[in-house]
Amino acid sequence: MNEYPTARDVARLAWARTTLADVAITLQRASTDAGFRSYWRTCGHVSSPAGASMIVMDSPPDKEDVRPWLRIRDLLERGGVRVPHVLARDIDNGFLLLEDLGPDTYLHVLHSDNADALFDDAITQLLRIQATPVPDGMPVYDEALLLREVRLFDEWFLGKHLALVLDVRDYELLERVHRVLIDAALAQPQVFVHRDFMPRNLMPAADGPAVLDFQDAVKGPIAYDPLCLFKDAFVSWPQDRVDAWLDGYHARAAEAGLPVPPLERFRRDVDLIGVHRHLKVIGIFARLHHRDAKPKYLQDVPRFFAYLDDVLPKYPELAPLAELIATRVKPAIKEYGHWTESTGDDSTR
Repeated sequence: MNEYPTARDVARLAWARTTLADVAITLQRASTDAGFRSYWRTCGHVSSPAGASMIVMDSPPDKEDVRPWLRIRDLLERGGVRVPHVLARDIDNGFLLLEDLGPDTYLHVLHSDNADALFDDAITQLLRIQATPVPDGMPVYDEALLLREVRLFDEWFLGKHLALVLDVRDYELLERVHRVLIDAALAQPQVFVHRDFMPRNLMPAADGPAVLDFQDAVKGPIAYDPLCLFKDAFVSWPQDRVDAWLDGYHARAAEAGLPVPPLERFRRDVDLIGVHRHLKVIGIFARLHHRDAKPKYLQDVPRFFAYLDDVLPKYPELAPLAELIATRVKPAIKEYGHWTESTGDDSTR
C-alpha cells in the first residue's frame, strides 16, 4: 500500500483481515483495472495452508459499482464459462475476495510454440460465452454505440492527436465508411459478446483459461470476440496463422450450433468488424494519452494501422478511408514524431 494509507486503504485491509480472520495479513498491489477497480494480493497468512494467497478486488461504490461485474460473472458461470471464483463479498462497500489465479495472463505466456493449444482452450471458453442466453435488459451493440465508438478515431486521433482539419468532403467520406461498417455489424448474427476477449483478459488455469474483464458485455455481432482474440492490441501474429485460427473457430462454432454464417461471409464479417474495432482502439489510445495522461499506449497504434493496411485494399467500399490514411493521416503521423513506450494494461473498450 501507499506509504501514507488512505481511508480506503485502511478499510480494504481491515475487511480482508476480518473476512479471513487473520490479523497478520498484508496486501500488495496485484494489478489495476481500466476503471476505478484495483486488485490486491494477500500476503503473510498465519493459518492459510502453504501460505496460499487470495485476491481482494476493490471497487469503490461511488465510482464503480461491483454489481454489474458480479451479475455478468454469475451469468457466465451458469453457462459453464471459467470465471474467477468469488470467496466472499461485501457489495455495499465494494469489496470481493477472489481466488488467486497467479500473476500471468495469456499475454505473458503466449508464444509461437504454444499458441495453437492455448487458443484452442480460449475458443472453448468463447463458445460457451457466445452460447450464453442474453438476458433481458442487457445492453445492445446498436447503431448509436457503434457510431459513437468509430467516431473516437475522428475525434481523438485525427482531431486531438494529429490536429488534422478535415473538410466537408473528408467528413462525408468518413461517414460513408462508418455506414458500411455499422450496417455490416448490425447484419451479423447477434450473440453474447464479451467485448474485450483478448489475451490479457485470459488467465491460465487447469480448467480454463479463466475469463476476466467481462462487466461491459453486450449483445452484438458474433465475429467481434474472435476478432479481438486474434487481432490483439498488444501482440500480432502472422496472417496465415490468424486465418487458420479463425477457420478453426468457425468450424467449432458451427458444430456447437452457434449462428455463424457461411465461412466466406464470416471472413468478411471479421474483416469489417475488425476495421471498426481498430479505429475505435486507435481513438481510445489517443484519448488515454490526451485526457488521462497515459501516453504509453500510443506505442501500439502502429499495430492497428498495420491491421488496417492488410484489410482496406480488399474492400472497394472502404477506399475513402484507405485514401485518407494514405494521404493525410500517415504524413501527419510522420510529422508528429516517435511513439512512446507501451505496457498495455488499460481497456480497449
